[in-house]
Amino acid sequence: MVQAWYMDEDTASDQRLEHHRNPPEYITVEQLYKKTGVEYFNINVSTHTTDGVLDKIKKERGYTFEDEMCCSKDHLENYEEKIKSFFTEHLHTDEEIRYILDGSGYFDVRDAEDNWIRIAVSAGDMIIIPAGIYHRFTLDTKNFIRGKCFFPGEPVWHSYDRPADHMPVRRAYIDKLQKSHAATS
Repeated sequence: MVQAWYMDEDTASDQRLEHHRNPPEYITVEQLYKKTGVEYFNINVSTHTTDGVLDKIKKERGYTFEDEMCCSKDHLENYEEKIKSFFTEHLHTDEEIRYILDGSGYFDVRDAEDNWIRIAVSAGDMIIIPAGIYHRFTLDTKNFIRGKCFFPGEPVWHSYDRPADHMPVRRAYIDKLQKSHAATS
C-alpha cells in the first residue's frame, strides 16, 4: 500500500533516501488527492491480467496504449544520467499513469504551497499524476522498479522543466486545485 509524506528540505544527501521531515508528516491517500489531485489505485499484481480491475480503469479513462519500463543499473543505458534527468522537476501536458509490477521508488509532487510530498510506490500501486503538476521521480535505495505506463492514444513523452507556469496546462491545473479547495472549505 502506498505511503506519502511531506519531505524535508535536504538537497545535499542522496535523493534515494526517504527524506522525512522531523518529526515525520504522513498524509493519507485522500489528503494526497485533495492537496494535489494525484489519484491512487491498489491493483493485485498476481491477478491484474485476469480480474478485470485494471481493464475497467483503462476503459473508463480511455487508456489505449501501454508500455512497460524497467529502471535499474542493469536495464538502463547511461543509468546515472537517466536517474538524474528523472529527478529534474518538470510537468507534462497529459496525466502520467504508472502501475508498479515489481520493485519500488518515489514520485515527488508539489502541493499548492509548493511543498514536496513524497509518494513511495511498490508492487500493486498505481498512481495517476495530473497534467500540469510539478513532479519528479527517483528510485529508492533498492535501485530497481518495473512497471507499466498507460496513455490515452499515442504516448507523449515530452516533459517541461520548471519554470513552466506560463503553460496553459499548468494554469488549468492550478485553477482546478483552487476550485477543489474552495469547494471543500
